[in-house]
Amino acid sequence: MKKESLISFMREIAGELKKSGNLGTAHVYRSSLNAILTFHGSEKLMFHQLTPEWLKHFEGSLRHRGCSWNTVSTYIRTLRAVYNRAIERKVAVYVPQLFRSVYTGTRADRQRALDIEDIKKMFIRLQQATGSPVTSAMRDAQEWFILMFLLRGLPFVDFAYLRKSDLRGNVITYRRRKTGRSLSVTLTPEAMILLQKHMNRDVASPYLFPVLKSGESTEEAYREYQLALRSFNYQLALLGKFLGLKEHLSSYTARHTWATTAYYCEIHPGIISEAMGHSSIMVTETYLKPFHSQKIDDANRQIITFVKRAIGGAIA
Repeated sequence: MKKESLISFMREIAGELKKSGNLGTAHVYRSSLNAILTFHGSEKLMFHQLTPEWLKHFEGSLRHRGCSWNTVSTYIRTLRAVYNRAIERKVAVYVPQLFRSVYTGTRADRQRALDIEDIKKMFIRLQQATGSPVTSAMRDAQEWFILMFLLRGLPFVDFAYLRKSDLRGNVITYRRRKTGRSLSVTLTPEAMILLQKHMNRDVASPYLFPVLKSGESTEEAYREYQLALRSFNYQLALLGKFLGLKEHLSSYTARHTWATTAYYCEIHPGIISEAMGHSSIMVTETYLKPFHSQKIDDANRQIITFVKRAIGGAIA
């Protein structure tokens, strides 16, 4: 069996991903590799050194550095994917249940969805007045956010990479960059108004919105996307403070808000999962988990109120 260090093999895989145009995934692999190097402190890490004890210490160091459980899971799942590829290419030996004791799940660490009061504030048109802190960039961010919500919680990465050819009549058909699933969204009249207002006027550009200028598969386009995402989130944060929203506003808030609103409208999680292009209903359930318990508690309060009214007073 060929001996190869885990570090060099991981760099090789990240390079392959970059070459094939999977720039987002390549970025995750490089970030995970940097976390491993910070923990291990050396380039000399062989696959046989990857033990349950090493992994547990790695997990603990990430938490000690302040990483969220979701970040920990991302790094460890990336490491597991590298390990599995190494087994396929016969540069690592299979060890049963190697990753059993470390966290590889997904937690809803933070409630990102807006409640109905904040939705009302977010969906009311901003008016710019003399001395007002509202800028044109904030108004554009608000309208992009609303449009992403109207397009079934469209992620910003898919919004940025939408092509003019994806729009036919009042239907957008696109492939999710994260999962590769093909989705079609019929635009409502409200969504069409915002789309026509913000669509790309550059006839030479293939993109539906003026987010990217470079070719889709280039690293420059990925850097443009990351800069645009940071700018969008910055404007949303300013907007959230201006509106006095209870939750921190980010590009992902539109997606979580759509999913949670659908859930409260009694739409089955399976339909929500299909609408959002999730890889499985389990992913959708991580969005809804914090609200599932809340909904059960609300139901319990309704039952107790009903009983109290029926018996004409307090419960003994």
